[in-house]
Amino acid sequence: MAITMRTCKRCLIPVAVPGTQIDSDGVCNLCKYQEHRDLDGDEQLRQEREDDLEEALQSCRQGASYDCVVPLSGGKDSIYLLYKLKREYQLKVLAFTTDINLPPIAWNNIRTALRKLDIDHVVYRPSSDFYAKLFRYLLKNQEERGAVYTISYVYAPLFEGDAIRLAAEKEIPLVLAGYSPGQPDPERMEYEFSRTLIEKVTWVPPQLERSGEFSRDELERFFDPRRFPSNTEFPRYLAPFHAWKYAQDDVMDAVVRLGLIRSHKNASPVFSNYPINWLLMYSDLKNLGYNPYLPEFSALIREGKASRDYWRIMVPIVNTMIRHRILLGRDVTRSLKWLGLSTHDLRITMARGAYDPEIIGSAEGCK
Repeated sequence: MAITMRTCKRCLIPVAVPGTQIDSDGVCNLCKYQEHRDLDGDEQLRQEREDDLEEALQSCRQGASYDCVVPLSGGKDSIYLLYKLKREYQLKVLAFTTDINLPPIAWNNIRTALRKLDIDHVVYRPSSDFYAKLFRYLLKNQEERGAVYTISYVYAPLFEGDAIRLAAEKEIPLVLAGYSPGQPDPERMEYEFSRTLIEKVTWVPPQLERSGEFSRDELERFFDPRRFPSNTEFPRYLAPFHAWKYAQDDVMDAVVRLGLIRSHKNASPVFSNYPINWLLMYSDLKNLGYNPYLPEFSALIREGKASRDYWRIMVPIVNTMIRHRILLGRDVTRSLKWLGLSTHDLRITMARGAYDPEIIGSAEGCK
């Protein structure tokens, strides 16, 4: 595997990440740009989003059985979001989980938090055969940004669509997702999915249709508003942590202090991650030469929202576990076995944007 050792001394981003340059002092161009960013403009945008969010949280109380749906993965952010909505805003919250590939730690976190907060929970358990087929195809046909990007870009819309479908059927006005700043990819969403995306276009990735590998029934797992009655009221889909002030360490401390998650280990994204993510990281270390989550965490470090010291220690540990398939990295081997793949099957074969629904790549599709 190619190992890129040179990283920015401030934010830890590797020079192998496209668009990254590191000067003779060891500082990357992204950190230098951060020094000159219009921070007042950033704060103004955040405040505008927070004002909009506050209005949405007040206006959602319209007598429906629930005020909002929260997709619940068992990670620190979605659990802390449950707390804020239930305890601080006194909303009627419905937690929703699509049960595919969640680790035992995540389920432990879910049970602990729901018991503590007394929140209703819907669990959707689809057949794993379709997901195994989807992951297998995508890993063998990755686009140029690698496995994490490819899988996330196609897999996330499935459970996002499940949450929208549930909210529409129950006439719940809001879906509130625990995405931290930088999640999901800004091409798909910043703070809110556009109304065009939710109300007018199919979410089926065109490359999956063109492949001929998936049946009509399988493709209909993806959300398509055109299959709903014309008078359907679709929810808004918002990411509150894009509006509220956010600090990763503060969230980890809060969920443990409040008794929502038992320990800092359980609150860490390293331990609550989906098992298949270890295979995705293995593939990207192999094909791209760097951990694919580092750009996201480096951005949080530059913005003062995550601890540089924490990730300076954890990234080499995580990468060692992945490369040698030890400890948590054993999920690399387990996932390969589950999917019937070898390491040679983990290939980049598609051009950038191969799986993007056309609307997502347009200015109309993003907000």
